[in-house]
Parts: sequence; structure tokens; C-alpha cells
Amino acid sequence: MTRDGERAIELINELGSRVAHLLSDMVPPAAQVHLLNAQRELITALMLIYENRVAPEPAARRARRARGARRTTRRDRKIPID
Repeated sequence: MTRDGERAIELINELGSRVAHLLSDMVPPAAQVHLLNAQRELITALMLIYENRVAPEPAARRARRARGARRTTRRDRKIPID
């Protein structure tokens, strides 16, 4: 993971913990657990989106996809029209 990704995780965690601290007096404990789980899932989803957008695709996967795109079957050929 890149250093930017690590900073983003730290920032999101810090913001989440500050909001949780502010709401701890108003939100029942069962709801706090639910919100913490939702926060964890949201952070995971955001990081997967970030890594997918920022991190380059491995060279082996790119080469395999390019090779597969060039391969043709009999059905892909032109059909002569009389």
C-alpha cells in the first residue's frame, strides 16, 4: 500500500474516533457497536476503491488480458456475402 493510502486510513480512523467520542453520550451502546462495524466496512470499501483507482494493475495481468483480446475464434471471422 502506498504512503498516501496509509495516510488516508489514518485520517478516516481519526475522524471516526472523534465522531464516536462526541456521540458516545447520546447513542446507546448497542447502536455504538453497530456504527463501529459500519465504519469499519466503509473504511474497507473506501480503501479498496482507492487502491483500485490509484494502484497500477500488475504487469502479468495486463499482458494476459492483452493476449486474450487478440485471440479470435472461427465465429469472429468475416462471413463472405454472395
